Amino acid sequence: MAEKKPISKSYIDLKSKVWDTGLCSGCGACIAVCPADALYFETGGDSTHPKSNNYCKAAVDDVPCGACYEVCPRLDEQPSSLLGDYLEITTGKAEFDIPRKQSGGAVTAILANALDTGLVDAVVTVTEDPWTLKPRSMVITRSEALIGQAGSRYNWWVPLVSSLKEAVINKKYRNIAVVGVPCVVQAVRKMLETDHQLVQPYKKSIRFVLGLFCTENFDYEKLIAGKLKSEYALEPMKVCRIDVKGKLEITLNDGTQYVIPLAELEDTVRPGCGVCTDFTALKADISAGSVGSPDGYTTLIVRTLVGQHLLDSAVASGKLSVGGGELNLGIVEKLAKKKMARKQE
Repeated sequence: MAEKKPISKSYIDLKSKVWDTGLCSGCGACIAVCPADALYFETGGDSTHPKSNNYCKAAVDDVPCGACYEVCPRLDEQPSSLLGDYLEITTGKAEFDIPRKQSGGAVTAILANALDTGLVDAVVTVTEDPWTLKPRSMVITRSEALIGQAGSRYNWWVPLVSSLKEAVINKKYRNIAVVGVPCVVQAVRKMLETDHQLVQPYKKSIRFVLGLFCTENFDYEKLIAGKLKSEYALEPMKVCRIDVKGKLEITLNDGTQYVIPLAELEDTVRPGCGVCTDFTALKADISAGSVGSPDGYTTLIVRTLVGQHLLDSAVASGKLSVGGGELNLGIVEKLAKKKMARKQE
């Protein structure tokens, strides 16, 4: 039996080690697992880390807790592997129509099949307002709704994991898939590996973790209002697609494309992204991204038997095809090395 860790930390320890040092990724894991609902995010300029309403029982009443501290991904050393462990790396694409799909639509195909076959009963993911592009985390339980939300941009910052509380505690789903960027994946993996009593509902309910390639996350207010609207005169409602492939690529509804070097967007990047070295979501069951695959395909890194099972199920149902197009693993490694260089800075 695994030795249980002493439960003695509070958000004050997390604040000292992570929030006040600029390390917070904004994943929202601490908010999700807080049993007293004492942590929250403000939007706008003061959103670099969570805040407390001072109702933390551990800090105020010495009630043992420490759940927030237990699941924070920034308390661990950043990884030093480019691609991590995997069973296979392949390309994939959806074999059904996805109106607003990102790259090959493979992520949507895998998750839609998982919902339709009952492998999962809920997906915690990111959606956005089509008029403003403003993101929010959401719990989706029907494949039709998931397909309708396909193409949502994951490069905006949103405390995705905080929606887990809605799925696990309020709705009581017990076969949940979580989709997110590497910091989210790291936090969810900590939930799955901990023996902390207060995190057990999450450990028992999350079945599948799908990670997304990520260079960094952008602050919505700073990028949309501060850059795209004021400097480039781009209206959010006219944006069809945004992708990050070593640069920011914006495609409008009329097909017009804008390419913005990431160096010009440094002031819109979340501060906590500067310490992250994980490009390919090393702790996911399946990692996915457009980098490395030809147009119309998604690069898929299958890391675990759980991931292999969900991939095979999607292929068997005819929703997903794999192996098409030429995979360029070199460009994936190139971007992973670039992000890994932060470890030496």
